[in-house]
Amino acid sequence: MAARAVFIAGAGTEIGKTYVTAALTRRLRAQGRPVRTVKPLASGVPPLGDPGFAESDTARLLDAQGIALDAEAVEACSPWRFSAPLSPDQAAVLEGRSLDLGDLVGWCRTQIAVTPGTLLIEGVGGLMSPVTETATGLDWLRGLAVPAVLVSGSYLGAISHALTACETLRRYDVPLRAVVVSESAGAPAPASTVAASIARHAGAAVFCLRRGEGCPEALADLI
Repeated sequence: MAARAVFIAGAGTEIGKTYVTAALTRRLRAQGRPVRTVKPLASGVPPLGDPGFAESDTARLLDAQGIALDAEAVEACSPWRFSAPLSPDQAAVLEGRSLDLGDLVGWCRTQIAVTPGTLLIEGVGGLMSPVTETATGLDWLRGLAVPAVLVSGSYLGAISHALTACETLRRYDVPLRAVVVSESAGAPAPASTVAASIARHAGAAVFCLRRGEGCPEALADLI
């Protein structure tokens, strides 16, 4: 049976997208629902065996699924990994590699077809971050034709960034399942205040996730 796939997109980079994805994964597992979570494309990933690998996005997502860190599991979660903490197109150049959007979309479609239950696909960077020389995260998402959950921070300017991303998704007819405001360290306003402001304009359910908190049950119920 084909999976119900959801793409976890970001309104920006370094805003807690992996934190939210891992929390959602744990919540779905706690509900007894079969879920698989992947981050096909990842930058800033040290080699497996490096002490820093345990802090990588890939490692955090595998931990949320209760999967031991080994080469097979890492490859199954993140087949395209780059060591430089840059956008994938730039990181690939540094390693003399390239990435084709068709290959990325094709891999994801295969996982959707063979995965039972729910498949969460975490994107990279922000919605409009380049993923190849010619394609952005939005192109990747549109190529999959699956609904999105948008993750925003609560930093100053996050409201505009989140609503711009919401409007972009609407412009390209991408179904937006929910917006999640992930608490940013040192933000001038509480994350709940930012979430309330976004909710007035987003046209979708908006949730707030503070650091140390688990995924809201109501968010998991929308997936």
